[in-house]
Amino acid sequence: MTTLPYYHVDAFADRPFTGNQAAVMPLTSWLDDSILQAIGEENNFAETAFYVPDNSGDADYELRWFTPTLEIALCGHATLASGHIILSQDPDQQQVTFRTRTAGVLTVVRDGEGYALDLPAYPPAPSAMPEIVALIGGSPVETQFHEGRYNVLRYENAEDVLALKPDMKALAARGNEQLICTAPGKDTDVLSRVFVPGAGVDEDSVTGSAHAVLTPFWAKQLGRDSFTAYQASQRGGYVNCRLDGDRAWLGGQCVTVVDGAFNL
Repeated sequence: MTTLPYYHVDAFADRPFTGNQAAVMPLTSWLDDSILQAIGEENNFAETAFYVPDNSGDADYELRWFTPTLEIALCGHATLASGHIILSQDPDQQQVTFRTRTAGVLTVVRDGEGYALDLPAYPPAPSAMPEIVALIGGSPVETQFHEGRYNVLRYENAEDVLALKPDMKALAARGNEQLICTAPGKDTDVLSRVFVPGAGVDEDSVTGSAHAVLTPFWAKQLGRDSFTAYQASQRGGYVNCRLDGDRAWLGGQCVTVVDGAFNL
């Protein structure tokens, strides 16, 4: 039997049972991809993050993310959770860097009581998407798309977003794409809900990668580079967003819920 370190972290959360759950599993070297995917399925969180020491010299660690069904190109909350585990073990360390396979080098730094996560900013462009609108519902006032398969639907107000009841089965049949429904917020500048049924996650709790799109989108809408955001899932979570050139900085806290082991 092989025993692996295992952490259950609530990311973009200041207390347990809020934010987005991630499993974080440090490894000394990569396991076979089929094993990584099987662990992701077993954990059954939106994402399980695995990292190993990076021997390329480009970063501190190499990082990958798996949903219950597939490996994905970018995950914000599980990156924040991974940074939290590493930095919480060394109070003197101020930042950690991760080399990823498709999103470049990502950085997590200490920021007040929490952390700030550096992601590439993905500005979307106007695009008609009548099929998606029909499956999600409501009457968006604007739709935009980014080539990473991020679909942004902006609604007039928060109530419109909160009332959505998407056809998850039909959306899942379209494949792995992110459906970001957003509007001006109530107690924050921006509100969103995010659906990723094609990746095995009907409604995500708090989605860092979605805010890599929402940050440039709303910075342009609001006419300023920083704003507050709330993802209105059942668990809910707050994100502080800041656009810095072609980077999106996302701020939030993390809570370690389980510090244990995974037995293979």
